[in-house]
Amino acid sequence: MKNIKYILSICICCWFFILIFSDLVILEEEEETNDLTILKQSTEEESYKYPIVSTNQITSYDNLGSVIDPTPEEGDPFFGQDAETVGNTPTYLENGDGTITDLVTGLIWQQDPGEKMSWDNAVAGASSFNLAGYDDWRLPSIKELYSLIIFTGVIKRSVDEFIPYIDTDYFTFEYGDESKGERIIDSQYWTSTEYVSTTMYSDDTVFGVNFADGRIKGYTKELPGGLDKEYFVMYVRGNTEYGINNFVDNTDGTISDNATGLMWSKADSGTGMDWEVALAWVQAKNTENYLGNDDWRLPNIKELQSIVNYSRSPYTTDSAAIDPIFETTELTTDDFPYDNGTYGYYWSSTSHLQGEGADHACYIAFGEAFGYMNYSGEMILQDVHGAGCQRSDPKSGDPTDSKWEYGHGPQGDIIHINNFVRLVRENPLSTYDFEDNSPQDGLPPEIPGYNLITLIGVSVVIISIIIKKKIN
Repeated sequence: MKNIKYILSICICCWFFILIFSDLVILEEEEETNDLTILKQSTEEESYKYPIVSTNQITSYDNLGSVIDPTPEEGDPFFGQDAETVGNTPTYLENGDGTITDLVTGLIWQQDPGEKMSWDNAVAGASSFNLAGYDDWRLPSIKELYSLIIFTGVIKRSVDEFIPYIDTDYFTFEYGDESKGERIIDSQYWTSTEYVSTTMYSDDTVFGVNFADGRIKGYTKELPGGLDKEYFVMYVRGNTEYGINNFVDNTDGTISDNATGLMWSKADSGTGMDWEVALAWVQAKNTENYLGNDDWRLPNIKELQSIVNYSRSPYTTDSAAIDPIFETTELTTDDFPYDNGTYGYYWSSTSHLQGEGADHACYIAFGEAFGYMNYSGEMILQDVHGAGCQRSDPKSGDPTDSKWEYGHGPQGDIIHINNFVRLVRENPLSTYDFEDNSPQDGLPPEIPGYNLITLIGVSVVIISIIIKKKIN
């Protein structure tokens, strides 16, 4: 009987030891799993501080602006445009306190811009602005404000046919007040981003977004005569890292932006082309597995704008308005109507709906945004909107056509048509590699060399040895 009690005591102690040790192992496993999960999550969060919100464009168009139905497929003309790419759909939350939360960017916006004001007042007003109990509002940067633009907007002849380039289900919007002498399209919004050069006749300039006509332009702070210009303002708070790129040169001809999750070609196309040819050129690059990838595309306009560096310009840094990590083709006198020492426009996959159709596509001017201004009957070519602006060109045509001799629009925007291309693709997140410890079927990873079966086996051997010694 004593021997049996002794053996039972030994068994109980062994099992108690097994349970404690197995719990420690499980806790250690959980802690390691949690550490790895935190590492993975922190890496993902760090990589997506600057998520690009899609343009919301869902219809494909040809050069003439006609709808293409059915949507082009790979190998078809006009394949690869904006509407055929899935992105981060604009998603908002109305907080019921005069603010709107952008669930993609994490930015919180003033819902109603209120009355127009001068840029100086917009800058000064941020520090004293208080809404919904928050006092940390700021005047948005151009990249923050541009995150709100959507390209389902339409410019027509009559305001009744216009559709704004911002979601009016969430944001208060007004067109220009014609009774005050404004144009319908006078719905510009100030940002905190000043142009590092000047526009027009050496005028101080600030970049802004026009949600009436779907453009970024550099706006002079004053009207002719010295009066302050007045535009709308929407203050913002939250995600102070939005709009800050994190470029990495992969040394293989590609550049990764770990802030947006996009990968770019380091070099551009090197030559200009019209929009249809640009789309076809991208398909050709995929066929040849360019830089080891076959999923390149023409960037949508918001993706393209994300790589603008607004601290650079041809005049101030002798470069394009882009990080010098990229290679950018310099224009020559052969590139009508430019001179040496400037940089061109770059196509996006986004159509710009104006007039009777969508025969224009959006571009970013990485060099001066030239236009012809009429001064006392003399047409003068100058930087009218700033390097980093977003305008649009006809998708096809001859830029030397006499109808475009002095550009187009109120500032005589140069019509170039044969614009450059920079390729983009999705850049997979850099996350922790679990290697052989990868969780399977939702279970935590095992710790090599230790498990419950091993412990039971060891305990059985020990008990057997003890029993044998007692019997002997």
